[in-house]
Amino acid sequence: MKKVLISIAAVAALSTAGFATVNSQTGCGLGSQIIHDDSSAVMLALQATTNGTLGNQTFGVTSGTSGCKKSKLVLNERAAEFVASNMDQLSREIAIGHGESVSTLAELLNVQDKAAFASALQANYNAIYSSDKADMATVLDNVSTIAG
Repeated sequence: MKKVLISIAAVAALSTAGFATVNSQTGCGLGSQIIHDDSSAVMLALQATTNGTLGNQTFGVTSGTSGCKKSKLVLNERAAEFVASNMDQLSREIAIGHGESVSTLAELLNVQDKAAFASALQANYNAIYSSDKADMATVLDNVSTIAG
């Protein structure tokens, strides 16, 4: 039964890949490719859960598949996965200049001076989130440019 479900999911993903769009709330990955209904919290949770299952979102981010845009510089898979999974929270915390997500990102990027990192991100918020539809790859590229 497991093989049948995996086969159905793979066929669905491949058949919809050409016209699928990424949901800005759940990011890219298999869940966003096969579940297009984002009208309820349940469907969004199902998308996010499917995106995170078996590391398919991480693979998509690092390889540029599954509806994910490959970032110019993937600093490490953990940082890419963290940014993809925490886009909204990270945006809020960068705007205020501190928070657990900003601290975690600094740790994942091996930043020594976390306070200066948080201040630099806050000062460059508009450069990091250059549009309302900024995706993980763009945000991570912009953060890496600022973090130097």
